[in-house]
Amino acid sequence: MRIVFMGTPEFALPSLELLLKSEHQVVGVVTQPDKPKGRGLKLSASPVKEFAGKQNLKVLTPVDLKSEEFYQTLSELKPDLTAVVAFRILPERVFGLPPYGTINLHASLLPKYRGAAPINWAIIKGEKKTGVTTFFIQRKVDTGNIVLQKEVEISPEETCGELSLKLSQIGAEVLLETINLVETKEAKTHSQNELEATPAPKITDELCKIDWSRPVEEVNNLIRGLSPIPGAFTFFRGKLLKIYKAEIVTGQEGSTEPGRIISADKSTGILVQAGRGILKLKELQLEGKKKITADEFLRGYRIEAGEKLG
Repeated sequence: MRIVFMGTPEFALPSLELLLKSEHQVVGVVTQPDKPKGRGLKLSASPVKEFAGKQNLKVLTPVDLKSEEFYQTLSELKPDLTAVVAFRILPERVFGLPPYGTINLHASLLPKYRGAAPINWAIIKGEKKTGVTTFFIQRKVDTGNIVLQKEVEISPEETCGELSLKLSQIGAEVLLETINLVETKEAKTHSQNELEATPAPKITDELCKIDWSRPVEEVNNLIRGLSPIPGAFTFFRGKLLKIYKAEIVTGQEGSTEPGRIISADKSTGILVQAGRGILKLKELQLEGKKKITADEFLRGYRIEAGEKLG
């Protein structure tokens, strides 16, 4: 089939790579326009655009998905099907263009975690499993009829970055299988149960700030769910401190004020009081500095027991 692929971040790359190795023909790639990045705000291409360029694929970077120019260019590609992996909300005219429809790969077991940040929220909410879903796009976001799903376990210490990589690879296989089923008209779909729907909205700065009074499991899940991007944060000596990895100290609840450093030495590491538990910090980044291990942090800063994060 002639396929137009739409996607932007690294999560979409395994799907595009697998489609290029398949019997299908990728006739065009649609991704976001270049965006300013870094201290110099230099325009930077999306991971999908960079990869597609190296493969000499036709790349479209529309600012306005509703523009007539974009629709006409898309029409000229004569796609049989559009495959979407981590892209923007499409106008009905665009997703209704190909005769075989538009398939979306979503990183959750829909209808759970509909929205922009399904992987983050699955971890933040303490889920033990998640997965990927392929579905036909409809007008309302993430509500279309499901084609295939694959369940994936979330390991206790897995971060969002680690889980994202795993799901992107599994999702690529599920997407290709879905496209093959659609082509042979063997795809069997079923509707989503609206009673089971849960949201996965964009991650806000407010959400990223650690509330040390919350139960230690919730604090640890927040850190895991926001690592490596955008990163959960607290404040240390007036400076923003991001925490990327931590570990719950089992069998201890502590008795001091939430956010207080209980101990900070080579033998114990950096232990912080949370609600109903103690957290051991493992990977940190102080404002303006690079990401380092807790051991390196201890060597660089003389931390006193009793100091407060928050």
